[in-house]
Amino acid sequence: MPNELPHRIKTIREFHDFYGLPEPEHPLISLITLDGSNQVDGFNLVLDFYSISVKRGLNARLRYGQQEYNYNAGIMFFVAPNQVYGKVAINKKETSKVSGWILLIHPDFIWNTPFAKTIKQYEFFDYAVNEALFLSSKEEKIIINLAQNIQQEYAGNIDKFSKKIIISYVEAILNNAERFYNRQFIVREKSNHHILECLEKLLADYFNSKDLTIKGLPTVQHIADQLNVSPKYLSRLLKTITGKSTQQIIHEKLIDKAKEKLSVTNLTVSEIAYELGFEHLQSFSKLFKSKTNQSPLEFRAGFN
Repeated sequence: MPNELPHRIKTIREFHDFYGLPEPEHPLISLITLDGSNQVDGFNLVLDFYSISVKRGLNARLRYGQQEYNYNAGIMFFVAPNQVYGKVAINKKETSKVSGWILLIHPDFIWNTPFAKTIKQYEFFDYAVNEALFLSSKEEKIIINLAQNIQQEYAGNIDKFSKKIIISYVEAILNNAERFYNRQFIVREKSNHHILECLEKLLADYFNSKDLTIKGLPTVQHIADQLNVSPKYLSRLLKTITGKSTQQIIHEKLIDKAKEKLSVTNLTVSEIAYELGFEHLQSFSKLFKSKTNQSPLEFRAGFN
């Protein structure tokens, strides 16, 4: 399946058909309750709409982009339009244990509203499945109550207030998810410290590498790829724990290495800049001064 082209689903009605569900009550928004009867054994999809879901008891692996992840119970995750995701495998004996829900929101529903812009600012739509949100039972109750309010609103008598009310509930779901993600960064101490330890080693190895002049400076994307997380997830995790973004931490390690070379070697500033992966001396000197309030030469003179 990795080489198969993904199946594009353009409408919420097509999504219902794909899962063998009844026709949606509203063409642009739908809350689907999951059980063992509405599962598809394997798929590779691109949606033209937003998907917010919580699933439990799914004995399968999900694909997000080009990678596969184990998908455990009680996880909430988010898919934006044009992102590829799929289910790789499932044990049919376990389908009766599957439960949860999926909220589908077509961009046309929020078109020409302020929310059409703000929904794109929620970073977790760019998180992969292995960075999904682990909900406590209390948190899940908060989210499902909001989702059920959405269903009650669109299933009732639609009037001029309905869209605004539904959007307010969707915003409440996303704002709560943002709060719960922040909590997850803090309480999942063991997992987060493992990422920090790997980051420290990764940067140390990178800046000690003899071919740094060929590779150039490490990018946030490269670091995130090596840690098997998305760039936005990594930066937000680091910001929560350390108060610094990934880029700031990369620059810190770079400046530390530059200070070491300035203080214990006789290399010229140009040679140090080159060894640290800079193509231009001016770029290195500008960054060094912005971080230390000194030029490289001023630092070396002061140190000596």
